[in-house]
Amino acid sequence: MFSNNYVINKSQKAFLRKLYLAHLLDEEQHNLLSLHKLTLMPRRTLQDAIAAFADIGIEVDFVQQGQRHNEGYYRISTWGPISSAWVNSHFEQIKQHIETAGESEMIL
Repeated sequence: MFSNNYVINKSQKAFLRKLYLAHLLDEEQHNLLSLHKLTLMPRRTLQDAIAAFADIGIEVDFVQQGQRHNEGYYRISTWGPISSAWVNSHFEQIKQHIETAGESEMIL
């Protein structure tokens, strides 16, 4: 999956994006604003990816800290069938494929 000449399709990119974001959420406390600043992904893309974690078995909770709806952070409660150790060891490759796929979409 991670050869240099491998071109990922739209559904593979969405899957890798979920793994990428889940890893970030598992490593540190993030909300949409901090994820946006870190990844430069649009807020709506982040919301959609987090909402779709359940599609691949990852369960995420939003931990409320304060009175406003957006005060708090996301926390992975379970990785389900996904190996977090595998994602951790392949994180840079996942990140590179997401960034490369984004650049090719901009060219089109």
